[in-house]
Amino acid sequence: MDRVLQKKKWSKKRILTILGITGLILLIGGSFYMTSGKSKLNQDRERITISDVTKGPFQESIYVNGVVMPIATDLIPASDGGKVEEKYVEDGTMMKAGDPILRLSNSDLAVQMATEQTAVFSAQAQLELSKVTAEQNTVNKLNALEDVKLVFKEAERVYNMDKTLYAKNAIGSQEFQTAQNNYNAAKRKLELNELILKQDSVSNKAQLEQQEESYKNMQLELSLLRQKVSDLIVKAPIDGQLTGLDAEIGQTKNKGDLLGQIDVLTSYKVRVDVDEHYLSRIVEGLRGEFSFADSTYQMEIKKIFTTVKTGGTFQVDMYFLGRVPKGIRRGQTLQIRLALSDETQAILVPKGGFFQATGGNWIFKLDADGKTAYRADIQLGRASPDYYEVLSGLKPGDKVITSSYDTYEHIQEIVLTGK
Repeated sequence: MDRVLQKKKWSKKRILTILGITGLILLIGGSFYMTSGKSKLNQDRERITISDVTKGPFQESIYVNGVVMPIATDLIPASDGGKVEEKYVEDGTMMKAGDPILRLSNSDLAVQMATEQTAVFSAQAQLELSKVTAEQNTVNKLNALEDVKLVFKEAERVYNMDKTLYAKNAIGSQEFQTAQNNYNAAKRKLELNELILKQDSVSNKAQLEQQEESYKNMQLELSLLRQKVSDLIVKAPIDGQLTGLDAEIGQTKNKGDLLGQIDVLTSYKVRVDVDEHYLSRIVEGLRGEFSFADSTYQMEIKKIFTTVKTGGTFQVDMYFLGRVPKGIRRGQTLQIRLALSDETQAILVPKGGFFQATGGNWIFKLDADGKTAYRADIQLGRASPDYYEVLSGLKPGDKVITSSYDTYEHIQEIVLTGK
């Protein structure tokens, strides 16, 4: 006889098992969906920045900071060391070239000056004495020469007369020979005295020239010492404002120590710090501009200091083109827009936080109806303070999200909500 079987109900354990398997399948499916690049995100329009891609003038440029400096500065070093005895002016005084600033004293220099003066006076006296002695010797030799000439003329007269008499046999050969010998001896003595006088004249001249040269050198050294003593009164080298005066009464300064400087305030320049990344791009002649008191002013790089400082920057000097802003002051900081290229036409996308996450390789671009944004591969080129140059991937009229992408790492599409 057949038995009637009762229908079994779903057990609690079976239900939990089925729910667990279903949840696991959903989790795996969701993970696959996320990693497969199909993730979406709803985003309120008011919480992001949507920008237009445009075409217009583009100039690669950077913002740099610079400090206003005098157009020229002349440093004032201590030419010789010494003790500060007197100060004539205070820091900040407007000076004229040659105006005294302070006075130093130097005992060693004073002793050296006195010694050199004594040596010069002695050399001068010796030179004068040598000139007098040389003149006296010359006079004595000239007198002696005149005596020799007189003897020679007498010997010559007797010789010529006896020569005629001897030819006529009026005198003997012995008398004629004596006259001839006296004549020859007097002639040789005359030639010898003339030679001695000539050599003595050359010798005296050379000796005096040597003494005069030595005396001139000593005078030059004395003149230099006098200049050093004069320089102990420190004077303004040019017209301008005295700044950085570092000297107090009684303070000792060494040779070469910086005492202060004179700033020429007829105009100004700007010392600018530039990131070392641009060292190869910066050349003389590059221009920049800045705003001051509701006006724009132009500047140009005139000098480049290629030494990289601590902090990874190098410096350039920029000079004003045309007018200098009224009211500008030494030490004032200016922000300058420095142009690195000529102005050209380009496709432009505004700068924004998106670049930090994408490196400029992709961007979220809105579709035609403006309700959805999706990833688009792009290529960016040069940059200005406000824009990136678009090389590919976007065209004028496109709309893109340029705000931060910090939460969009795995997002492929953004559904825009709100107005």
